[in-house]
Amino acid sequence: MFIEILKTIFLGIVEGITEWLPVSSTGHMILVEEFIKLKVSPEFKEMFFVVIQLGAIMAVVMLFFHKLNPFSPTKSLKEKKDTITLWFKVIIGVIPAAVLGLLFDDWLNEKLYNYQTVAIMLIVYGVLFIIVENMHKGRDGRIKTFKDLTYKTAFLIGMFQVLALIPGTSRSGATIIGAIILGTSRYIAAEYSFFLSIPVMFGASALKLVKFGFDFTGTEVAILSIGSIVAFVVSIISIKFLLTYIKNNDFKAFGWYRIILGIIVIGYFILFG
Repeated sequence: MFIEILKTIFLGIVEGITEWLPVSSTGHMILVEEFIKLKVSPEFKEMFFVVIQLGAIMAVVMLFFHKLNPFSPTKSLKEKKDTITLWFKVIIGVIPAAVLGLLFDDWLNEKLYNYQTVAIMLIVYGVLFIIVENMHKGRDGRIKTFKDLTYKTAFLIGMFQVLALIPGTSRSGATIIGAIILGTSRYIAAEYSFFLSIPVMFGASALKLVKFGFDFTGTEVAILSIGSIVAFVVSIISIKFLLTYIKNNDFKAFGWYRIILGIIVIGYFILFG
């Protein structure tokens, strides 16, 4: 049991770091699990890798609670209306991924959750990050506030988020690339990707929990709880780091990281797989 807890803590750290950086948390979790295997049922493992994201999403809720709370007594009536409008833009952006995720969840799990897909997507989107950043070098987008973000642009960003249904893509990565292409600043792109994750992750976690059922063993409860708590703590650090980092830097470093990791993964499994 002690060894399983250590594995869980490590997986929680990986989730907390990779969920918010545009490097694919699902992809990293799949790859890490190749080497650190939890001694649990396949059904619980599938559910765990999704529901552990609840810990990460609670970090967003906590860090941005005031900004996302339309009922805050410290906000003026106009600020409350602006917050409600922001939520509508989040909902619009969530619709594409929510619909397609529900329709293709089982197929995606069966066909694409493997190291080959992860490695290819790491490299492809790494290259895209570098290309998009080179195209936008010296520019930071015309959409610098959420008031500037139209419903049409919010929906189109949501279409980019659909790409993240393929493991290795990165939900935040696909969203950020799409947002930058559509003219947002890097800061708004990052924040909007955080906000889109709230309903997406809650929905995905609820779906996995319902499929798994609520008949947990004591060990399963411990693993799920510890993993989520660690992911929550590490996510707070990761989110603050990213928002500070992009004030003075672009996303090309993440693109190079993805490319290098993807090549290493392919090389490893060719040699030792």
